Amino acid sequence: MSREFEMSLMGELQLFLELQIKQGPEGTFIHQAKYTKDILKKFHMDDSKPMTTPMNTNTALDADEDGEAVDQKEFRGMIGSLLYQTVTRPDIQFAVCLCARYQASLRISHRQAVKRIFRYLKYTPELGLWYSSGSSLSLRGFSDADHAGCQIDRKSTSGCTRGL
Repeated sequence: MSREFEMSLMGELQLFLELQIKQGPEGTFIHQAKYTKDILKKFHMDDSKPMTTPMNTNTALDADEDGEAVDQKEFRGMIGSLLYQTVTRPDIQFAVCLCARYQASLRISHRQAVKRIFRYLKYTPELGLWYSSGSSLSLRGFSDADHAGCQIDRKSTSGCTRGL
């Protein structure tokens, strides 16, 4: 490739598309702590009280058709920022995707659920993905289906994942 394009080595990769990369002899750690702090500030959540979980396990998030509607523009920006966070934060994937379902008819309860995810991010800004250099790479897959398993609308869900 160096014959076709001019290339230069600028040192070890540390930041790429808001992904912070720390490489060492034991492995590679990828996180988004700076991006997390930036979006907390952008959405005025940097002074909020941290939470230890991304979702309230005692209440179910539903369409809340009787709830008061709120501004969708800000909510969509929040969801987009959180979706980008899921690149290195699989712990928030379910909560973010659940909140994203309600973008068309946003209510106060949905905005509160999204804000709770932000408060969880404030509690855990340094979490990320660790790739150990000592482990061998092997492709693994998993798939699952839940027929009519959603208690809100009785929809079926299925999914699969592949990983190294």
